[in-house]
Amino acid sequence: MAQPAEMQFYESLPLFEEFEGVADEANYRPLPEGWSLAVADIVDSTGAIAEGRYKSVNMAGASVISALMNALEERDLPFVFGGDGALAAIPAALAARARGALAAAKTWVAEELGLELRAALVPVADIRATGLDMRVARFKASEEVSYAMFSGGGASWAEAEMKAGRYQIDAAAPGTRPDLTGLSCRWNPIVSQHGAIVSIIAMPGARGNGPEFQALIADIVALAEGEERGGHPVPEKGPEPRLSMRGIAMESRARASGGKRLLAWPWIAVQSVFLFVCFKIGLNIGSFDVTQYKHDLSENSDFRKFDDGLKMTIDVGAGRLKQIEARLQRGAQQGVCRYGLHRQDSALMTCIVPSPMSRDHMHFIDGAAGGYAMAAKNLKATLAEDGTPARAVTP
Repeated sequence: MAQPAEMQFYESLPLFEEFEGVADEANYRPLPEGWSLAVADIVDSTGAIAEGRYKSVNMAGASVISALMNALEERDLPFVFGGDGALAAIPAALAARARGALAAAKTWVAEELGLELRAALVPVADIRATGLDMRVARFKASEEVSYAMFSGGGASWAEAEMKAGRYQIDAAAPGTRPDLTGLSCRWNPIVSQHGAIVSIIAMPGARGNGPEFQALIADIVALAEGEERGGHPVPEKGPEPRLSMRGIAMESRARASGGKRLLAWPWIAVQSVFLFVCFKIGLNIGSFDVTQYKHDLSENSDFRKFDDGLKMTIDVGAGRLKQIEARLQRGAQQGVCRYGLHRQDSALMTCIVPSPMSRDHMHFIDGAAGGYAMAAKNLKATLAEDGTPARAVTP
């Protein structure tokens, strides 16, 4: 376990409850000296998405978070899910265990999902040596779940360093498996109710992360808030219950190795059928309250976040989207922001559910046809047009 003072740093951060608080630097605190950033992403995620493997890409990204949480025995870990990757802040006392978890995740992603996972562990001290910083805040998504937000430019620099081949972590030996307890992918895509599911990435422009960029972020958040439930893509009463055999198959790969999978698959299938029936007819069994679970599932979702820039996957109508695009375009023309958008018909949900009986289950949201990875590709294309270095947005 980490030294108590190290983990108390994050646990003691004040929570902010209104999402527009991501633009307020007063909500952020510098990470302690000695910490590191664990960063990971899928090589050529856009190619995998073009092959229709977006569910596998999201599962790989979420597996990094699950592997770290289980290896470090820390549920309250500061992390961000990025669709085709993830970022987490690691206390010094847990760096060795984090390295092992990332190495195991690389092997599992290659062997079970047929994808290549890049991973690195970057010291925060090296980030600060460049003149950048790594600051973290805690957004209260619900009564049971909070999500980390990051600012300071350090996350983007760390990701760029990883993609340049520095701070790399090698894969573990063949057959090595991370502990992915709780990782699940049982839901079918969630169809848009308002027009389109839009994944948005807005990063600081040439003028940097100053008051103008913070004002732009506040404007975009306010525009999204004008949509029903702030553009939340997950219905308030949870998604329409459907059985996802593909999700069951992928979860069985996370739960057990090839030799034991025939035993794991039926158990996961039974759990999925049980959940489907409970959702369909509103059946409560024991301490499992289906109404409460549906509510928590929606409230605990991370459909918007801040990771050196704004990332949102929202359900919006055409008029609202036009307003958001106009504000982003104006910001880009003024050098305030760089941005990328990707529209699709539905959203995808990948989950970490240690127990359906507890209320702290987490649900990671991305677009179901490329999402953040395609938004990053569109951002890269925009940067290429004006000659700006792409840095960490390369998909």
